Amino acid sequence: MATKEHKFWDTQPVPKICECCGAQLHCGRSSRHFLAMPKLHCICNAAEEISKCGPIDDQKTVKDVRQSPYPLPTGFEWSDVNVSDEDQLRELYTLLSENYVEDDDNMFRFDYSAEFLRWAVNPPGFKPDWLVGLRRSKTNTLMAFIAGIPVQCQVHDDSVNMCEINFLCVHKKLRSKRLAPVLIKEVTRRVNITDTWQAVYTAGIVLPKPVSACGYFHRPINSKKLVEVGFSRTSGRMTLPRMVRLHKLPDTLPVPNVRLMTLEDVPCCAALLQEYLKKFTLYLHFESDEEFAHWVLPREGVVNSYVVDTPGKGVTDFFSFYHLPSSVIGNDKHSKLHAVYAFYTVPGEHSLHDLMEASLVMARNAGADVFNALDLQENGTVLKDLKFGPGDGRLQYYLYNWKCPSITSEKVGLVML
Repeated sequence: MATKEHKFWDTQPVPKICECCGAQLHCGRSSRHFLAMPKLHCICNAAEEISKCGPIDDQKTVKDVRQSPYPLPTGFEWSDVNVSDEDQLRELYTLLSENYVEDDDNMFRFDYSAEFLRWAVNPPGFKPDWLVGLRRSKTNTLMAFIAGIPVQCQVHDDSVNMCEINFLCVHKKLRSKRLAPVLIKEVTRRVNITDTWQAVYTAGIVLPKPVSACGYFHRPINSKKLVEVGFSRTSGRMTLPRMVRLHKLPDTLPVPNVRLMTLEDVPCCAALLQEYLKKFTLYLHFESDEEFAHWVLPREGVVNSYVVDTPGKGVTDFFSFYHLPSSVIGNDKHSKLHAVYAFYTVPGEHSLHDLMEASLVMARNAGADVFNALDLQENGTVLKDLKFGPGDGRLQYYLYNWKCPSITSEKVGLVML
């Protein structure tokens, strides 16, 4: 069988998938088998594993970068999206809520809130022209979008100035026009003009070529609702009453002295996190307390963060999760599934297990139906005991114009929204 062709990605500075097993990588069950392998190299071991880190492209300068935007089909034009403007933020929310990621069975679609989107794409030091929109010329309607934000990314022994790419979305009516590659090339051009040459991004599909792959795990909180919307199913001995009993959470926290994180906690928590992340091979550097505060301080309906304030010792641990609901498609009883996702958790005086259980209790108290987590960082050591079940989804991590040895999921410290 021939390797699946990637007309766009085969022209980009990314590691290539081996021809001898590329077909296996893309055909249903074999792809899942491949992603369960301990390393993301060729299944048949015929391909040489990357052993050195560094750029893939020949070194370039800003003078080498195309100065004008890439051409678009007639009737469309480029537009920077300013999410500080309420009308443009509402446009972006509408585009994503109606056209962004759906599950394979078309039952659920991500429903990022407007405030979540503002948080995600406007961190300190963001570049306004890295928030790239595409509009219909006649109506000025936003029809596609891609976001880039500047980050300092640690990959193995290298700290690399990168762009983090997210929210690539093309309106369903335009999917046949192959606009996604044009959006990627245009945001790449804008990033390169700032003398930035590398990027990090994730996808639920396999492209050339993942540097890592992490598995999704799901912990039911509101089992009855999860069954009613089709997220969970009863079968055999696992009746709904038994499922509810199995996933019942305690009324009290397993960790004492927990409170909401405040601005005064930022310097301590930022230091705790940065020290903790040194355990891993792929992670972000939070360059300032301001940057840490932007990402981790509590925001209602966006991110919840809690500290353990131990008497006589001060803040010793913290844990956090973010809110990412999904629209429920075609269900008469429920229109929204309230999901939260594990964000950053730093154990100190208490175990990761107890901090994650505390997260579950706080998520339940915040109205979550399900708690989702990836098996990155040290999560994999506690998920089973906390009654998380493995999902079907895998999240692939990619680096643009950077090659390095593959990274196992427990060495990934980067949580992308």
